This record gives sequence, structure tokens and C-alpha cells, in this order.
Amino acid sequence: MSIFGKIKNAIFGSEAKAEEAKVEEPKVAVTPVTAAPAHRAAISEVDVASRLDNIPGSDKLNWRTSIVDLMKLVQIDASYANRKELAQELGNADYSGSAEDNILLHKQVMNKIADAGGIVPAELKD
Repeated sequence: MSIFGKIKNAIFGSEAKAEEAKVEEPKVAVTPVTAAPAHRAAISEVDVASRLDNIPGSDKLNWRTSIVDLMKLVQIDASYANRKELAQELGNADYSGSAEDNILLHKQVMNKIADAGGIVPAELKD
């Protein structure tokens, strides 16, 4: 699983895992007469800041601005190698690990979480 996928699963929890499992299931033909609309809880209901604030230890980490602290909070190795891999997953091939790169990477992760349906405060995205 990608590093971003691990971050997303840590934030969205079982909803994201269930969503991924649904995508990977083989398609079965169903006649329109017996088909019922699928009603699942939308993962777009996840308040990202609230969910992260409720993880034990969040009060000791600056996860709102630090990619390193965000990764530590969701129990992902925040080493340079993993941050570089995460940056490449998100399209930043020139990641150097500088403070500016880490700020950009944090914003990219928050934007991508929002794109996945999370409710992310504007100040964390832009």
C-alpha cells in the first residue's frame, strides 16, 4: 500500500478500507428487477481535524502544519526516505526534505485527503 494510502486509511478508518474493498470486488451481473440501490455511509462525512485531534498523543504533536508530526500521529515512519516516497506519489519528484518542501508536502496531503472526501479546514489546505 502507498504511504498516502496508509495516511488516508488512518484518517478515514474502516470506511476507507471498506470503500477500497468494494472497488476491488469482482462485478456480478444483476437483473434490474432484483437490484437494490446500495446505501453505504459516505466517507465524505469524516471531519479530518476532529478525527486527528482525537488520536491519543495529538496534543503533543504539531500535526496541523508538520508532515513529520502528521505521519508520527498516524504511526507511519516519518523518515526522509518515506517523505520522499510520499512526495513522489503526490507528483513532487524534486522533494529535498527542506522546510519549504515539508510544508508543501503537508498541504498536498491535506488537499488529497479533501479530494478523497474528507472535510479539511481551509487553513490546512492552502
